[in-house]
Amino acid sequence: MKKIIVIGSANTDMVVKTDKHPLPGETKMGGEFFMNAGGKGANQAVAAARLGGQVSFVAKVGNDIFGKQTLVGLTNENIDTSHVFIDDTAPSGTALIIVNAEGENSIVVAPGANAKLSVDDVSSIGDLSEAAFILMQLEIPIETITAVIDIARLNGKHVILNPAPAQYLSDAILNGLFLLVPNESEASLLTGIQVTDLASASLAADALIQKGVSHVIITLGKQGAYFKSAYKEFSIPAPSVIAVDTTAAGDTFCGALTVAKTEGKDWEDAIRFAITAASISVTRMGAQASVPYRNEINL
Repeated sequence: MKKIIVIGSANTDMVVKTDKHPLPGETKMGGEFFMNAGGKGANQAVAAARLGGQVSFVAKVGNDIFGKQTLVGLTNENIDTSHVFIDDTAPSGTALIIVNAEGENSIVVAPGANAKLSVDDVSSIGDLSEAAFILMQLEIPIETITAVIDIARLNGKHVILNPAPAQYLSDAILNGLFLLVPNESEASLLTGIQVTDLASASLAADALIQKGVSHVIITLGKQGAYFKSAYKEFSIPAPSVIAVDTTAAGDTFCGALTVAKTEGKDWEDAIRFAITAASISVTRMGAQASVPYRNEINL
């Protein structure tokens, strides 16, 4: 089985349900409260593991109860945690999440130990060169992400980057990426092209390919996903579901897609597999708690 190395954040999510998101200065009475395992990196690692991948996770947590719970949870998912570092100077990452009646979320993250995952940490990991794919997001320092991309280039390894949370990325980071997976707002920020439909997604993908990205998948929520490379383009719609909580839908998509590519699936089948997994996740509350298992994907 080909190895997937996921490098990124691990958080504890504190979630409150409410009918509408509060306005600035407004206090609203909410409904149910949940505390769940989260963080984009950990979410993607769990998604890849549940859907059949052999996963190693690289992260940094605090020496606290949340960090200990994170390690236990990841180990229970059969994820290799030998490169999850413990930091004695910072608390584990946390996220405060508000979910409205339509399942849309607003999230504020306190990165804690995630911000301490350093270039030295990732440089010490010898098995990066053994990975079929390296999957990353943007909840760890950009210097660390850049270092991993440089190591991957030297070893001829494929990097899949999910540029979330949205932020500017230099051409030096984008040039040579195997796959970039932004959503509409992230693609808009990276290219300056407002992505609202398939036509604008095509223009944004062109701009990213011109910067040296080999393959682009723009996730479009209810509209599904759009793929483009120098040789091919297509879109795949999402099934109609009733969304309860969209937290970790994008992470589920990325984890599922990476598994599908390690199994040799072509792009159409890989994206269809990822959309199916993400569509299941939005029908459930929570981040990692919402991620489906392989036997739930009926394709």
